[in-house]
Amino acid sequence: MNKKAVALLSGGLDSSLAVKLMIDQGIEVVAINFTSPFCNCTPKKSGCKHQARLMAEEMGIDIMVLPKCMDYLAIVKNPPHGHGRGMNPCIDCRIYMLRKAREKMASIGASFVVTGEVLGQRPMSQHRQAIRTIEKASNLEGLIVRPLSAGLFPPSIPEREGIVDREKLLSISGRSRKPQIDLADRLGIKDYPCPAGGCLLTDPIIASRLRDLFSHMPGYDISDIHLLKVGRHFRISRGLKAVLGRNKAENEKIKSLAKPGYSIITPIGFRGPTALVTGNPGKSDERVIGEMIAGYSQEDHNRYNLNKVVIGEKTSLLTVMRKMSPEALDAFRIGDGKGAESRERQEIVIIDIPTRRQPERDNGVQQ
Repeated sequence: MNKKAVALLSGGLDSSLAVKLMIDQGIEVVAINFTSPFCNCTPKKSGCKHQARLMAEEMGIDIMVLPKCMDYLAIVKNPPHGHGRGMNPCIDCRIYMLRKAREKMASIGASFVVTGEVLGQRPMSQHRQAIRTIEKASNLEGLIVRPLSAGLFPPSIPEREGIVDREKLLSISGRSRKPQIDLADRLGIKDYPCPAGGCLLTDPIIASRLRDLFSHMPGYDISDIHLLKVGRHFRISRGLKAVLGRNKAENEKIKSLAKPGYSIITPIGFRGPTALVTGNPGKSDERVIGEMIAGYSQEDHNRYNLNKVVIGEKTSLLTVMRKMSPEALDAFRIGDGKGAESRERQEIVIIDIPTRRQPERDNGVQQ
């Protein structure tokens, strides 16, 4: 066993402290940062990946950034150890990351893994039984050093063999962050993000949208996951979903996530949201979506004209004669809907325009 370790580094307080404690013992640390489509701090210049890279640079260590991809989404869909209150598979998420860390540990010639886990801090994945389960399922029994809570666990192999000085490790437990904040001050660690990070899988709205996606779209990809974080979502029918932007920025984001076969519907001559439609809407479905768009406009008209573009195909016009009421909108809303089939339908006017698109107007949406 050597003095080289792989460390899980989120860029947050706990993982940064754990890495610093190992470096101070002369351990050569190579950091791994996992990016997730469900992280709630994703801006390029303030997100977890950026913060982890800054922290690694400050500490003078190498870092590898690994995305959680489709293999991770399969775990989110059917986690062997179950979900938390939302769609968060906390135990299986830890197992996933530690298995990846074990692979990297072998490839770079490291001997053990370092984590910032604190006993009792997170209710699902950081109680004693869960930590034992995760370590065993990761095939890392005895090879995980937890510098912040090591004194509360039996010595790991690196501790028993003297690679890591156990006397210099800590016995922090519980959900209070005061001991970590005090330690950061003593170690000179500054500019760490808010200690309480977040995962969108615990958000009840995102969880409802994700369950709906898994139930209705077996061929989803990562862009469909990113779409869950934007706009208002409505289930029109089993094979059809509409996503309406809540502001101009979301309207543009929705357009950027459209794939071949998806439709984009935008208002003509009135202010309202852009809609992205997954699936193949019929005329009555288009009428419903048009009424939804009109329903989010503060303007009143006798008729509402809209432009429909099927990505990679043709452009057409559609017209609806009324707005959808808030109560009717709620019936379609994913998470709160009561089914789309029972809604009374009106006639819709469809005019094909095979060659020329209508000019786009201001698609700003009323909040």
